[in-house]
Amino acid sequence: MTRVLVPAGALGLGFDQDALDRGVAMKPDIIAIDGGSTDSGPAYLGRGVSKYSTASTKAEWAKLIDAQQKAQCPLVIGTAGTCGANSTVDWLFEITCEILAERNATAKIVRLYSQQPADRIITALDNGTLTPLAGAPHIDATVIGACSNIVALAGAEQIQAALAVHPDIIIAGRTTDTAIISALPLLNGDNAGAAWHGAKIAECGALCSTHPMSGVVMVDFDATGFTIEPLSAGAICTPETVSAHMLYENTDPFCLYEPGGYLDVTGAQYIQHTDTAVRVEGSVWTRTDPYTVKLEGARCAGFQTVSIATLRDRRYVENSTAWCADIISRLRHDIAQRTKLNDGEYHIELRQIGRDSTLGALETDHTTPAEVGIMGIITTQTQAQSTEIAKMLNPYLLHHPLTPDEPMPTFAFPFSPPEMERGPIYEFCLNHIMAIQDPMSCFEMVVTHV
Repeated sequence: MTRVLVPAGALGLGFDQDALDRGVAMKPDIIAIDGGSTDSGPAYLGRGVSKYSTASTKAEWAKLIDAQQKAQCPLVIGTAGTCGANSTVDWLFEITCEILAERNATAKIVRLYSQQPADRIITALDNGTLTPLAGAPHIDATVIGACSNIVALAGAEQIQAALAVHPDIIIAGRTTDTAIISALPLLNGDNAGAAWHGAKIAECGALCSTHPMSGVVMVDFDATGFTIEPLSAGAICTPETVSAHMLYENTDPFCLYEPGGYLDVTGAQYIQHTDTAVRVEGSVWTRTDPYTVKLEGARCAGFQTVSIATLRDRRYVENSTAWCADIISRLRHDIAQRTKLNDGEYHIELRQIGRDSTLGALETDHTTPAEVGIMGIITTQTQAQSTEIAKMLNPYLLHHPLTPDEPMPTFAFPFSPPEMERGPIYEFCLNHIMAIQDPMSCFEMVVTHV
């Protein structure tokens, strides 16, 4: 049997310290936590930085290092620093060294790097070992070369290679969410279907329970299945909450693809094992050939400047869509007359916050709000151009009338100046899998005694 303690869905989300202490007392074989996500968009991969503050990360990571020292088992984090780029692996490594120094403690640390050179991906494209996933954008050597960061998602095999050197701490670059949990049960010979299925259910901590934000869960893997239990007081796993998590970030509730194969839970049975724990058996793992890893890449898509104005006058709020359309039409005319930019060299949006800024044309609630925020978003190929257009937009947002024959209105800017330079913005441009012969061939491992 292999016992895996999962403190939370991600480092930075917080966890129940009492529940973590209970988990440590249960003598886990490994403590595993995810460190990243693509939920907040491509900027973090594009820039190679974490979305979480250094102070918050250090505070939570210190508690997990303390737990590792008490449990005397490996502590592993996947997708360190949100995106798993080499720079964020090193960022968390530096934080780890600070924590250990403050505690006058030592540790054997493995850094697993997932970042890929563009030349390797271009070669894979040329030799046909790169395959687009559904909805993947068109790519060529120019697109690949423009990526500021490219990462490959490590699977269980790469985490197992790190575990083989008997580390105290593993700081991994980009990994699948399940790899850090499934690796040790697979290495110990537990049921492969259960290892991957249990890892999928536990990847977000207590999200598979009745108290999803409580964080801490324990998963026991064995020869026939797995048992999962939340450790916070009052939290309960049920067959419904556990089985439902196969739908989380997964288009197929019965199948999950990972490096080296796929999980099929069609025949899985979910049983209420205790008042708080669920037992699952019947999951099947099928190996596939060749071994593939998913790639993620981000590139700069331009520079943005944002301006915000607010409308409260009832007439303007009721007619804000027409007001915005007229402003965009006039602004496009100004750009054509006063700059050298063509239509395809800039992009303008006026999003109506409080009306339809989230869903746009898909919005179904057409009630009139008390006020509307107008957010102008200008994107061009340089920051100077973007800000220049935003300044041209400024008088329209402040004074543009609905009709030519009415007194000039004045609206509100929440900031002065209203133009806020966002700098470079990024877009995902790789959604492909790459076939490799050796699971470690595109990953690098560094072992350090601190």
